Amino acid sequence: MTEKDPLAEIRKRIDEIDTSIQNLVSERAACAAEVAKVKQQQGETGHFYRPEREAQVLRAVMERNAGPLTDESIAGVFREIMAACLAHERPLKVAFLGPEGTYTHSAAIKHFGSFIDPQPVDSIDEVFRIVEAGGANFGAVPVENSSAGVINHTLDLFMKSPLIISGEVALRIRHNLLTQLDSLDKIDRVYAHQQSLSQCDLWLSKHLPNAERIAMNSNAQAVLHARENNTASMGTASIGGSMASELYDVPILESDIEDEPDNTTRFAIIGQHVAPPSGDDRTSLLVFVQNKPGSLFDLLKPLADRNISMSNIESRPSRRGVWDYVFFIDIDGHRDDVSVREAISEIEQASAMVTILGSYPKAVL
Repeated sequence: MTEKDPLAEIRKRIDEIDTSIQNLVSERAACAAEVAKVKQQQGETGHFYRPEREAQVLRAVMERNAGPLTDESIAGVFREIMAACLAHERPLKVAFLGPEGTYTHSAAIKHFGSFIDPQPVDSIDEVFRIVEAGGANFGAVPVENSSAGVINHTLDLFMKSPLIISGEVALRIRHNLLTQLDSLDKIDRVYAHQQSLSQCDLWLSKHLPNAERIAMNSNAQAVLHARENNTASMGTASIGGSMASELYDVPILESDIEDEPDNTTRFAIIGQHVAPPSGDDRTSLLVFVQNKPGSLFDLLKPLADRNISMSNIESRPSRRGVWDYVFFIDIDGHRDDVSVREAISEIEQASAMVTILGSYPKAVL
């Protein structure tokens, strides 16, 4: 009598589990289709993506997680399942600064899953325009970076756009040096977005002090340009993420060349739909303030009085006649919360005009 192969037994059990998982995923997809059908019967004809519901599901997944997979890993699995179920009905069209392979593209996939219908465009302005025109359901735009600060151009676009923030993504930015060359001493030019060049300044100065740095509209565009312009007399490289390396088949020569090891960019998900409360939300405000003594105090006091935490405040020229400054403010809570609603009302009465850019679930991952 031969002994049982322990690996065969384990693999048999894995096959059984896989069958159960597949059956349950199919059952979940059928339930999602039923939800879509009910919503259509109730008069909803657009997309069926609900950011607050997805955030609640992912939080519950992580709370139930007992390992061995990390919270981020198990949440990523469920995000893909939800994305596949949603795409079965109608894939979401998501606009981002292109071409494909940019960090903004990566942020869109992190937030929505990989089953989106990607809509790469040439500029952040165009992301706003295509979403406003209905050519995309949502857009992903960078808002601030942990080392470089706020993206002023994005904030300026919010001042004149009717779009609403319905979500946020925090993406760890890992810059890599991409090139078809096999050594640093062959590189004469480095192409990248200006912000990426700035975020890799120390590394570039140390390892490629004589290489010319050329700014491009996006890192993915830089990868393509460097690949196409690499010659025997001019060795080119670019800065980009692993996604761009895979998409455009350009090897990574050096990894993690950013100066700040925890370099993270926060992206806003913009659309035309208000997100209901999820239980752990953030509200973004535009506050136009007159230039008079105490105006900033009047702005902040209603928040402090109600113990509302403020996670970010930035000022910009308002360009609106009598209004001298505009403050971009992020606070904890949802616009439907009593304390938030009361605070906003008091700020308006004191000295300012307030525009709610959106209330949305805080980034889950």
